[in-house]
Amino acid sequence: QVQLVESGGGLVQAGGSLRLSCAASGLTFSMYFIGWFRQAPGKEREFVAGIRRSGSTLYADSVKGRFATSTDNAKNTVYLQMNSLESEDTAVYYCAAGKYSNSDYEIHYWGQGTQVTVSS
Repeated sequence: QVQLVESGGGLVQAGGSLRLSCAASGLTFSMYFIGWFRQAPGKEREFVAGIRRSGSTLYADSVKGRFATSTDNAKNTVYLQMNSLESEDTAVYYCAAGKYSNSDYEIHYWGQGTQVTVSS
């Protein structure tokens, strides 16, 4: 059974930082495209960042230069370092695993999400 478990969310002031973690069981992260998504109240879930099997990363324009995703294959854990947080970053953040090809992704597994709240 595949499980993705996010942690590290919380309340932070604007301009602050948080690091989210996503630990996997039942799959090996290095074999998948790993994505970070978020959903703010009243909005659709949106892509935030991703890391391909090659290790290359991609980011939404709204977080480029502020967020960074990385993996620790030994721990089968993925991280999302979030710096210079803004109130617009407030959302539930999800990690997900799937496939990436032809500049598109297909998600097979989702975590349960972790709340990030940025106070202004």
